[in-house]
Amino acid sequence: MTASFLNLKSALSDLSLSKRRVLVHASPVLDADALLESLLATTSGFITPTFTPKSLLPLDYHPVHTKAEVSSLAQAFTPATPADEAFGDFAERVRNHSKAKRSLHPVLSFAGIGTDALINSQTLPEPYAPIAALAEEEGVILLAGMDQRVNFSIHYGEKLAGRMQFIRWALTEKGVVECPYFPGDSEGFNAIALTIKPITRQTEVDGVLLQAIPAKDLLRAVVNRIHEDAYTLLCGRPDCERCEAVRWG
Repeated sequence: MTASFLNLKSALSDLSLSKRRVLVHASPVLDADALLESLLATTSGFITPTFTPKSLLPLDYHPVHTKAEVSSLAQAFTPATPADEAFGDFAERVRNHSKAKRSLHPVLSFAGIGTDALINSQTLPEPYAPIAALAEEEGVILLAGMDQRVNFSIHYGEKLAGRMQFIRWALTEKGVVECPYFPGDSEGFNAIALTIKPITRQTEVDGVLLQAIPAKDLLRAVVNRIHEDAYTLLCGRPDCERCEAVRWG
C-alpha cells in the first residue's frame, strides 16, 4: 500500500464517506489507482462521469435541416468509447474495472462500481436519473481537487428549479439520437460555493482539497437559490449562447 492510498483512505473516512454511495469528480492530478482503491475500501459504491462530448453533433444541428454526412460531424458513441481525455485517468480506471458497469447515454454516461441501480436508472429522457437516485439514497458528491464548475449535479438542480434545458443530438453506432434535457453552461457554478459551505465537509490530502457535499442538500440549495434569483449561477460571458438563452428564453 502506498502513502497516497493510505492518505486518501484516511481522508475519505474523515469525510464520513464510509458506507455511503458517492458521485466522484476527480482531478487528473490525483493518483487514479490510489483514489480507486481508497473508494473501494471506504464507500458502499461510487459513480463517476465518463462523458463523451465528441459524440455531440454541432449546436446548430437538426436532422430535418442538416444535409451533411453526420460521420464528419461527430464520433459515434459505443459502449466501449473511452471517456473524454479531460477527465484524466480515473474515469478510465473505473470504466475498465472488472466490476464496473457503465450507462449508455451517448454523451453523459456514468461508470460505477457497486451502484448498478444508479447506473441502470439513466435513460435518454432522464439523463439526471443517477443523481436523483443518489440523493434518494442520501449519497454524497465528492469533489477531489475540483471546484463547483465540474459539479454536474448542479445541472439537475437547475432542472428541478424549472430552468431552461436544451435539446442536442448525438451520433451513436445505430445512428443519430435526440438528447433532451441537455444541460447549459457551468462556468458560473462557483457562485454556489458560499451558499453550500455550511453543508460541505472538506479536508486536504497531499496538497489536494477534497470536498464532500450531500447530494440532497445541494439540490435543495440550488433550487432555492434559483427561485430567489432567476439569473444566478449563469456565467457573465456575453458570447455564451446557452446562458444568454436562459436569460432571454
